[in-house]
Amino acid sequence: MMKIIKSVCDAQRHHFSHGGKLERFKPLFDATESFFFIPGIATVSDAHVRDSLDLKRFMSFVILALMPSFFFGIYNAGYQALIVSGSDSVFFPAFIKGLQIVLPLVIVSYTVGFFWELLFAVIRKKEISEGFLVTGLLFPMTLPPTIPLWQAAVGISFGVVIGKEIFGGTGRNILNPALTGRIFLFFAYPVRMSGNSVWTVIDEKTPDAISGATPLAIAAITQPDQAIDTVLSQAGYSFTKLFMGVYPGSIGETSALACLIGALLLIITGIASYRIIAGGVLGVLSIGWLLNILAADSSMAWQSLNPCSHLVMGGFAFGIAFMATDPVTAPGTDASKWIYGFAIGALTVLIRVFNPAYPEGVMLAIIFMNLFAPLLDYFTIKQRLRKRIANV
Repeated sequence: MMKIIKSVCDAQRHHFSHGGKLERFKPLFDATESFFFIPGIATVSDAHVRDSLDLKRFMSFVILALMPSFFFGIYNAGYQALIVSGSDSVFFPAFIKGLQIVLPLVIVSYTVGFFWELLFAVIRKKEISEGFLVTGLLFPMTLPPTIPLWQAAVGISFGVVIGKEIFGGTGRNILNPALTGRIFLFFAYPVRMSGNSVWTVIDEKTPDAISGATPLAIAAITQPDQAIDTVLSQAGYSFTKLFMGVYPGSIGETSALACLIGALLLIITGIASYRIIAGGVLGVLSIGWLLNILAADSSMAWQSLNPCSHLVMGGFAFGIAFMATDPVTAPGTDASKWIYGFAIGALTVLIRVFNPAYPEGVMLAIIFMNLFAPLLDYFTIKQRLRKRIANV
């Protein structure tokens, strides 16, 4: 089969080469061929330094690291839907139900996003970047499972075009495209992106079913005179359950355990910076602990939350592992990475505590620090240059 595909590619290549009648569609041909085979580009002269980690392998490792969160998200989406409908919630029925919910979102994300990638590649006469393989999967994993498909299409369009292509494409964007699309949907269609009813798909046969509130929503409405950790525990959200992630939420963000597995893979392969992840954890724990100290009887309940709970609630684990570590939008120097990660963790807690309208926090924190990443590198490099010995 592969030989047949290879022969077809070889026979049609000249039509897409320079001067061919289909030259303008060369990016599409290259992307199709590259999907099946290693790119047929060979050096013909001089010596070249070769790196074992090219862009395609880089993106493949990221997608592999996303698989624990992705598959758990499929299962959890189906499990929550079956629980609400009163159906059998064992593994295989839940996973099949989850596939029915999640796959259409992934297909729409890849299809619409690829259209924009192809359009800009043809206009600019450049190859289609493999970077979209990650964006196309990250984006639907940040969405509630009930999001309409047309809104998912609008969101990925905004993320790819405004978040990446207007800056010049992959490698030149200053904002994370998947996060840009997600935040756009939150502010453009808040009814579909927040509230207690959007996190669980409810069967048409049980329209009166009410899905459970997320731990972030419960924490946001806890009164100052109530112990927030006790309220969460009474609602069934123990630390263990929050860590495992079997509760309503965005498709890929609920399981801190799955995110931890993915983060370890990215760190071991050298793709993600442990400094950003560790800095983010330190930022959450430090600010959470400080707010605990400053909390008074009249303070909002969020201030008294165990700092460790911030790490496993909502999308922090997913964001710090897969979004904050994006090498394009994150700083490049080691010192800046520590500051960048710490600031994301600190801002996540501050937004959750002091902004009841947006109890999540981590997505806004990452986008905000994306804007400051170049500035952090600038001051870090400037500080290093000051320490150098002046030329005599």
